[in-house]
Amino acid sequence: MQAGVDEVGRGCLAGPVVAAAVVLFNEVEGLKDSKQLTPIKRNRLCDEILENGITGIGISSNVEVDEINIHQASLLAMERAISNLEIKPSNIFVDGKFGLNIDIPNHPIIGGDKKCFLISAASIVAKVYRDRFMINLAKKFSNYAWEKNFGYGTKAHLEGLKKFGVTAHHRKSFKPVHKILSS
Repeated sequence: MQAGVDEVGRGCLAGPVVAAAVVLFNEVEGLKDSKQLTPIKRNRLCDEILENGITGIGISSNVEVDEINIHQASLLAMERAISNLEIKPSNIFVDGKFGLNIDIPNHPIIGGDKKCFLISAASIVAKVYRDRFMINLAKKFSNYAWEKNFGYGTKAHLEGLKKFGVTAHHRKSFKPVHKILSS
């Protein structure tokens, strides 16, 4: 049984890095890189993936990103996603150029979310999960437009940072946030 794993949220100024690992038992039509899909199509495909397979979610918090760096936090989130699968796969396809430090054979694929349907499925599940997390967080922190930018450094988010400051959900090691903390 094979799995795909991918993460989302590497470039965000706020929120966690979220990874998903996916094993599919049935074919799901229309899988592609989550960034190439509309939100409606992405949500529909996420539901189909959940109905036709199993998933594991792995999260690295913004605090972990600051402590171990974004690269290590991304790998950690992917390892956690795999460990949260109900079934241990025999082989894993990993998006990116780095393999994982786990006891299951895994194969990095650069641009894997465009080349491997299992990684595409993982990218969709991870993106939908993280987007929903940030939309929910935006209800409490409404000054940063996270319901629209999902923590990325958009104009509205940067203006919110300047006007309202840094929250506990911001990545303090990222330049725009660090700059505000240092001023």
